[in-house]
Amino acid sequence: MSETHPNLMAADVVVSLPEDPALAAIAEQGRDHFLEVVAAHPTSSLCWALLAETCLQDEGLGGAVAAYAYARTGYHRGLDQLRRNGWKGSGLIPWEHEPNRGFLRALWALSVAAGRIGETEEQERCAQFLRDSSEEAFRVLSGSDS
Repeated sequence: MSETHPNLMAADVVVSLPEDPALAAIAEQGRDHFLEVVAAHPTSSLCWALLAETCLQDEGLGGAVAAYAYARTGYHRGLDQLRRNGWKGSGLIPWEHEPNRGFLRALWALSVAAGRIGETEEQERCAQFLRDSSEEAFRVLSGSDS
């Protein structure tokens, strides 16, 4: 039996998150001080997504497990922020609005990391959630032309 999921693309809600102060801190302090930025901005999905993406560059299991943990943190921090900004579990989260990208990148990183550790259901669920939230984000992050 296959599950059916609501089509988030059909939702009337479009969520635009506020600016992420971590973005300015990253630009100002650079990569050499990135962990200090993360510690100063633990609610930033972007910070956790960047940590996850870095770990995904490591093909080993340790990198995948660390990426999974970082991405899951970013995903949950993002869900909290989305809810505070009017998201009720459905609606578009446009890639074009740059402050949304931290959450969307964390969601994609979670999908990739889940796949690498054998969590196929979660991998597929997160990829579909990303696609339903922002087709553009899915296309950009997955490198897909579809």
